Amino acid sequence: MDQTVRPQLKVVGGRDLDRGELEPAHSLQSTTLIVENMRCGSCMVAVEKALTSSQGVQSARANLSAKRVSVRYDANATDIENLTEALEHAGFHAAEATNTPTEAAAAQASDLLRRLGVAGFAAANVMLLSVSVWAGLSSDMDPAAASLFHWLSALIALPAIVYAGQPFFRSALAALKAHRLNMDVPISLGIILASSMSLYHTIVGSDQVYFDAAIMLTFFLLVGRFLDESVRVKARGAAENLLGLKALAATVIGEDGRPKRLPARALQPGMRVLVAAGERIPVDGRILTGQSDIEESLITGESVPRLGQPGSQVHAGTVNITTPIEVEATATDEGTLIAEIARLMQAAEQGRGRYVRLADRAAAIYAPGVHILGALTLVAWLIAGAGWEAALTYAIAVLIITCPCALALAVPAVQVAATSRLFARGVIVKSPDALERLAETNRVVLDKTGTLTRGEPRLLHPETIDAGVLAQAAGLAAHSRHPYSKALVASAAALRIPQEPCGAVREIAGSGLIAQTLRGEARLGSPAWVGVAHTHDTDAATLWFRCGNAEPIPFHFEDALRTDARAVIAQLQRAGYGVELLSGDRPHAVAAAASEAGIETWRAGVRPDGKIAHLEALKANGDNVLMIGDGLNDAPALAAGHASLSPSSAADISQTAADAIFQGERLSPIIDTLAVARRARAMSLQNFAIALGYNALFVPLAMSGFVTPLIAALAMSASSIAVTGNALRLRGMRLTLAAPIRAEVVR
Repeated sequence: MDQTVRPQLKVVGGRDLDRGELEPAHSLQSTTLIVENMRCGSCMVAVEKALTSSQGVQSARANLSAKRVSVRYDANATDIENLTEALEHAGFHAAEATNTPTEAAAAQASDLLRRLGVAGFAAANVMLLSVSVWAGLSSDMDPAAASLFHWLSALIALPAIVYAGQPFFRSALAALKAHRLNMDVPISLGIILASSMSLYHTIVGSDQVYFDAAIMLTFFLLVGRFLDESVRVKARGAAENLLGLKALAATVIGEDGRPKRLPARALQPGMRVLVAAGERIPVDGRILTGQSDIEESLITGESVPRLGQPGSQVHAGTVNITTPIEVEATATDEGTLIAEIARLMQAAEQGRGRYVRLADRAAAIYAPGVHILGALTLVAWLIAGAGWEAALTYAIAVLIITCPCALALAVPAVQVAATSRLFARGVIVKSPDALERLAETNRVVLDKTGTLTRGEPRLLHPETIDAGVLAQAAGLAAHSRHPYSKALVASAAALRIPQEPCGAVREIAGSGLIAQTLRGEARLGSPAWVGVAHTHDTDAATLWFRCGNAEPIPFHFEDALRTDARAVIAQLQRAGYGVELLSGDRPHAVAAAASEAGIETWRAGVRPDGKIAHLEALKANGDNVLMIGDGLNDAPALAAGHASLSPSSAADISQTAADAIFQGERLSPIIDTLAVARRARAMSLQNFAIALGYNALFVPLAMSGFVTPLIAALAMSASSIAVTGNALRLRGMRLTLAAPIRAEVVR
């Protein structure tokens, strides 16, 4: 049987989220900054460049969807203030994420909504005046009346534009101060030029006034930005929702024994925390006093509460259901398991796989190309004799319509939606490019113990064993933490058979237990330890018991399959995946598990290096292997696979070296993960097509003079909303697992 070793490791430094490796801590720290005016792909590149060029910064990873940047830095060389100053010099307003990004996003959306209301009210009134003017011109309106209407339009439109256009003006001004360009520069230029030209023509008494176009341009740009911000908030965050489940305050028992209320952020390891019935537990720790049911579906995915009693481990975010308990804190705030899960989620959302890197490169090249196209349009129309007003109008339309926001959002929006959906189904995606590699797999290789099976041996037919023998054996087994010993004790307890007390019990590693009893020497362990003759069926028996001169008694155990193992394997096979079982257990145990699960291809007695060799052979044969294993002894195989999944409990989730982790006792999350990964790949390609198709259609039209700035604003906003809305469909659509594509691995 695979012996899975699970040392209790602490993540004291960073984590290589691509392969789950631990780094030394040294003085490296991580922080998340909210960058208020990061709005497009070129902004994202500028933010990362400003940070990575600062002293002491090891890495910076921006997330356009969440307007956040995750920074790893040397605390001895720099600090948060220096990081925010570096961004200020680059023209970005940044602050440490002390409140949740959702709160900041909600405040920003509220501000946009107010400005949108002002712009809409002004646009409606200016449009009424414009309709009156243009209708009156056809019936020889008095020029003085027309001029009055133009001035009324100016009095309504100009103050509204100054107020409503501030999100664009502030962002553009910050970029220009930092000697760079972003997409709010051409937007602001378009609004200001349209307004200025209209005011000029009003002063000179011309009929060529476009206050209606200027305010409508502002209105539609704000509509697009507000809707874009709204859908981003909806897609932003399983990790933020998870952190929102943390308790905000806790009742701490002081040294004088008196309870006092403290903020959860002020708690420290070693404090005693009183948790009332119905409250969320605010810390990771162990129960000191009290016995209660603990609802842990947030952590384990299981809806059945677990009994918590003195000595039991509990985690922040879980709910104490029945009676008050006292908990000694072992980890608080950012050190808790729930915070680590949130960091893994955020890293997966902010990470950039192959498709995301492709979009980043395209956006970085595309941004300066926008201004070149605008300049070419202006020069070409001037050469063609269109006049400076018309040429400038066409150039402004080109600058607005070629904003690469849709291209920059194409993949991150899908990534956020996919990781959010999987998290809701108990799957935590850790590696940035995990979804891409999972979508490319066509063969599934599973470990047996703890993966295909529960990893918890169960005594077979305990009711057929003599109660006295079971009582004696359970008395010995109670002194060991070996899985078979615990299963034997559990079976005796289930049959209400009291353990027979033993004297001094000694445990010999690799052999078993020995103690002196009234009936003589009692031994529980391996056949050789108990003295079983080789003529016995020692292969089938996994534990033996002998007391005095009595005949040895065999105890047979089984490691039951997960409840839906056979159904999941059948579904994978119907979808066209090759499925194999690869285990270090004994051949008869592996054969029995494979037969019960419906797996035809299996290998037993395989050591870790043998697993790697087998995966390499499959890779050489053209297979992209999804390795599913449990435990540190499977880590090399998990790393060798094209992609990897691992089942995990809350206690060891941070030690798993896999691309993604699924929680709970079922295997069905494997199906969900593969189905979502395949759909995410398809939707990423759809978003690329939407973004590129939009530009292929509207850029030539704008350069040819067929698109006004108003139409350009509508088209640009629609493209960003289209790709984000398309990605959001992934969160609720019904998915089935399609047949895999046998594709060449792309590195």
